[in-house]
Amino acid sequence: MQQAITLSNGVSMPLVGLGTYKTRGREIIFSAVKAALQAGYRLFDTAAVYRNETELGEALRILLPKFGLKREDVFITSKLSPGGQGQEGCQRALSLSLSNLKLDYLDLFLIHWPGVQNLQPKDLRNRELRNQSWAALEEIYKSGKVRAIGVSNYTVTHLEDLLKHATVVPHVNQVEYHPHYLQKELKCFCDNQGIFFQAYSSLGTTVKDSPLLKDERVISVAEKLSRTPAQVLLRWATQQGVGVLPKSTNEDHIKEDIQLSFDLSTEDVDSLSNLNICQKYAWNPCDVI
Repeated sequence: MQQAITLSNGVSMPLVGLGTYKTRGREIIFSAVKAALQAGYRLFDTAAVYRNETELGEALRILLPKFGLKREDVFITSKLSPGGQGQEGCQRALSLSLSNLKLDYLDLFLIHWPGVQNLQPKDLRNRELRNQSWAALEEIYKSGKVRAIGVSNYTVTHLEDLLKHATVVPHVNQVEYHPHYLQKELKCFCDNQGIFFQAYSSLGTTVKDSPLLKDERVISVAEKLSRTPAQVLLRWATQQGVGVLPKSTNEDHIKEDIQLSFDLSTEDVDSLSNLNICQKYAWNPCDVI
């Protein structure tokens, strides 16, 4: 049974999910979803900007019964695109995501980015429109169309601003987090507010030779434990109670990435947490006002 955590509103959420960023094409998605279900994944993470909601929804509808599973046995996340920010835009975007996925509800819906498409990072309208989006998300949440709501790529500053107006504290903040980019202040803030901390880019970049997977200390720990570097990086996060979303279309990697029933020693965790490297591999939200 895959490990799950309980969000602040009581909703159960798997700790490990399949990320689908850059996963495109019906055949590729069907193959990845089939391998994931076979391996035990029960969380699938998509977004409007990934442009794969329709194929993912179709794959789950067709494949779930083949594994003796129902809709309620999986946790499905999607996200509001930067082009959908605002009260009405958010409502429309949620309806479109549900339509694409052919679902009656989402388990989690996130504001993907604190900024707004076509606005400069320092434009004050970013703050105004994302706060409108959050107000819309609160209405959507209370209507039952989503079981939990949250944000992605929000900094402490963005969260502090949101909490001044929110009646519902975000259940999740999905951000880049790995030994090369330790967002200690942000993680501490989320922990203190009861906001579940979920990581993306746990394995670094999507290029073939990720510096994170090639890190000598990561490789050393992996060799000592007879695990892959990817497994070590993912377990480093989950051992801290941080959710992870490894993405792959390789059946062997998909299977390996959820096999995390081992522990790193305190020394190994500390070693990986003290590489003294600050390298971001994804987009940077810090400039968005």
